[in-house]
Amino acid sequence: MRLIKNIATVFMLSGCFAMNAQNAIKINATDKGEKFDHYWSKMVGAGRANEGLRAGWLEQMQQVQENCGFEYVRFHGLFHDDMFPVVEEKGKMVYNWQYIDDLFDRMLDLKVKPFVELAFLPSSMAAKDSRTVFWWKANITPAEDSFEKWHDMVKAFTQHCVDRYGREEVLSWYFEVWNEPNLYKLFWDGSKSQYFELYKQSVMAVRSVDSRFKVGGPSTSNFVPDARFDGEVTNDKVSEAVFNTKNINELQWRGVWIEDFLKYCKKEKLPVDFVSCHPYPTDYAFNPDTGKGKGLTRFVQSTKLDLEWLNKVIAKSAFPKVEIHLTEWSTSPSSRDEMHDRLPAAAYIVKSNLDCIGLANSLSYWTFTDIFEEKGGASSIFHGGFGMINFQGLVKPSYHAYRMLNQLGDEKLYKDDYLFVSKKSSNGAVVALAYNYPEEYNDAVPSGTNKRESGTEKKLDFTLSGLKSGASFKIEILDKDHGNIHNFWEAMGKPEPPTREEIKVMKKYANTMKVEYVNADENGKLTINRSITPWSLVLINQIN
Repeated sequence: MRLIKNIATVFMLSGCFAMNAQNAIKINATDKGEKFDHYWSKMVGAGRANEGLRAGWLEQMQQVQENCGFEYVRFHGLFHDDMFPVVEEKGKMVYNWQYIDDLFDRMLDLKVKPFVELAFLPSSMAAKDSRTVFWWKANITPAEDSFEKWHDMVKAFTQHCVDRYGREEVLSWYFEVWNEPNLYKLFWDGSKSQYFELYKQSVMAVRSVDSRFKVGGPSTSNFVPDARFDGEVTNDKVSEAVFNTKNINELQWRGVWIEDFLKYCKKEKLPVDFVSCHPYPTDYAFNPDTGKGKGLTRFVQSTKLDLEWLNKVIAKSAFPKVEIHLTEWSTSPSSRDEMHDRLPAAAYIVKSNLDCIGLANSLSYWTFTDIFEEKGGASSIFHGGFGMINFQGLVKPSYHAYRMLNQLGDEKLYKDDYLFVSKKSSNGAVVALAYNYPEEYNDAVPSGTNKRESGTEKKLDFTLSGLKSGASFKIEILDKDHGNIHNFWEAMGKPEPPTREEIKVMKKYANTMKVEYVNADENGKLTINRSITPWSLVLINQIN
């Protein structure tokens, strides 16, 4: 038996079914809580800059900002040809910021700031035979004179942002250099040293406009347990042993290029304002059912372990006080992973974010919308896309996970493996969020086509005291029968595409939780005693 604060957890097994039971938890709402940041609401991801010029993208951006509280959005392709940053005019190449201005103007009007990813290469700065990525052909191969031209463009762009939006506004932005440059010939057709030179030119360009502007990197991909990224370019041959390992969770995983990046910046006396990387809980999991990454999804605690590793490395570096921004994260890095559409993703999001409080300044979900075209358009309205909202504007369980996290207070009163109780310092209102991530699934993050609707129920039993007499609470429940839009769509017969009337019905269902109202007794006590079904979320929010 393992004691956690005042909880005694006892597992009573009967056949293949386990029921979780424990002593009641007692929490006093008048206690002073421990302050914490809503780092999960700091930033969210999107596909590429040009998609942000669409009405649907902007509508969904407004929705997630208002309901999930996101402050920044990050996307690829800011300098791609379809944003026309460099154009030919009267035989000369000139900078053109009109498309970027349009996007940034609209974002700022929606109270969302850009987390600026400096990428990719305009055709005029890329090698003549540049490799490209995605169907929209992002240039990833630098030419001999690319770094000088890049420096000049980034400097001009930064100065333009100051001129248009004001120095104080741009001081609140972040500038991240490139995206996953360690993935050789996928996102960067160059060496590690060439990326470090790109960072050098970028940070010098941005800081030449104002030495206070925040710049960081290296924006590298998944943590790995081997030396495939230790050299100048990727060596996949050294990773073959991973595929023959019975339990990949026993391996020692580490971030990519982080240590080398920090050593390089120290040597070159370059500023680093934040370290960024992408701690997906996978290895090569681009197709979790049939592709190369099958079976290489790590266990549920992997994100926390990765962030603890990252904090230790940074603490020992020459930059111990830099911010940590995890600029992409999800259940997997596949935009065709059906779990992104399903209920278990919500429980994973809540558990991971609550477990990692204090370990990062942001853990950015990739992405807020299925208006996302790295693999082009999808034939199904639910295709495992990254988005927490699908193309038609139907919110997924992942959206409700962030919506509920956003409603928490800013002081922690209590936390265990399935319950988080908070208080708002502004008015003392108590907000609790409970979830059921069944323990029998701890060995792997949910991915693929398995619905994972089974599992052990949990018993939620706690008492709040110190409330005012009759205080009212709203209880919202997300479970397999409420707000779980993918199941509802299946029950409708999977219409492809749905009619306009069907979309209206589906939107209403997707946004409707099971709702109850309860009140504290005359002594200011409220007792919650109920079962939580597998993968469900329960938000208990004081409303007066």
